[in-house]
Amino acid sequence: MKLLSYTFMIFCLTAVSAQADCYADYKAKQDDPLRLHYGVTQVRGACSIQSAEEQLRPALQSDGWALLNVLGVFEDAGLEERRDSAGDYFLRY
Repeated sequence: MKLLSYTFMIFCLTAVSAQADCYADYKAKQDDPLRLHYGVTQVRGACSIQSAEEQLRPALQSDGWALLNVLGVFEDAGLEERRDSAGDYFLRY
């Protein structure tokens, strides 16, 4: 029974550490004068558009930006291809 418990515990720890990082790309704006930006952020918690929105709204608002929309969520594989497009807003928020 102890062996089964240890095996299960090791399995759970491995599953948690193997979880891929999650990122989202988004669009935001400022008014007066109108400014737009595209950015990429790391999503904490559930890898979903809703989680990304909940995380981004207050972070962007504190710098005077309003979230327009989250375009999508993705894992490590799509991160580098978005670096140039995001520019200064790559993993800023």
